[in-house]
Amino acid sequence: MTVDGDGTEDASWNVDPEDEQGVAVLAALGRQLKAWREEAGMRAADFGIEIGYGEDMVRKVEGGKRIPRPEYLDKADTVLRAGGKVAAMKADTEQLRYPTKVRKLAKMEAKAVEIGVYSIHVVHGLLQTAAHARALFEMRQPAYSQDEIERYLSARMARRAVFDREPAPTLSFVQEEASLRRPIGGTMVWRQQLERLLEVSRLRYVALQVMPADREVHAGMDGGIEVLKFGDGTAVGRSEGAFAGRPVSDPKQLRILELRYGMIRAQALTPLESRNFIEELLGET
Repeated sequence: MTVDGDGTEDASWNVDPEDEQGVAVLAALGRQLKAWREEAGMRAADFGIEIGYGEDMVRKVEGGKRIPRPEYLDKADTVLRAGGKVAAMKADTEQLRYPTKVRKLAKMEAKAVEIGVYSIHVVHGLLQTAAHARALFEMRQPAYSQDEIERYLSARMARRAVFDREPAPTLSFVQEEASLRRPIGGTMVWRQQLERLLEVSRLRYVALQVMPADREVHAGMDGGIEVLKFGDGTAVGRSEGAFAGRPVSDPKQLRILELRYGMIRAQALTPLESRNFIEELLGET
């Protein structure tokens, strides 16, 4: 792994060579930073000293081989007297840490005014703690590399920003009981995950429900469902058991997913019953 200026190692800031768009953006940024540095008459080593990073890191950033941290760009902006032009790139470059498909999903979640999710086998990604998510990534087969684990973990945690938005979106989650009983990551990690679910369930704009295992049948038997609605009236949805699992935006297809999700919510425990259920599970661990 690469060592950053603060002495820490974080593989999630490495460039994914298969992300063609990300590679192109970083290459352009690197060329621009190098041009500004040379125009300022500074060698890479001297520039690194000024911003608190080694010459090796400077050359990797300028060569498009490393995603610069926000503080790197802030310091570069000051030293190069770029008047905010370098610092303005922080939001875009930080997104490049995440896989392309995750960036697209996060972008949609950031725009959605309403999100509805039915999750079967695991706690949904938006609800996961970092320790729980890491345990899930580490058990994947074929095994992820350590770089991939760090990249996916950073991306998943970044998606939790949806809970901090103003105005807040309307969020509803239905979790299968089985997904709440599997102690992924061990007892302490699992307790923290259950506590996180209780914390989220108390938010005014969140409805968290549990589908109990004793329901003989329900509308979600074909697979998980996600529906995102946007401020302009459009929506996108996906279900493992409908339309070959492809994302759909056609109103007729969305109506089917919304019908199923509405029935799932009606067949699940109420939010209050669900909270009590999770509290009982927590007491049992």
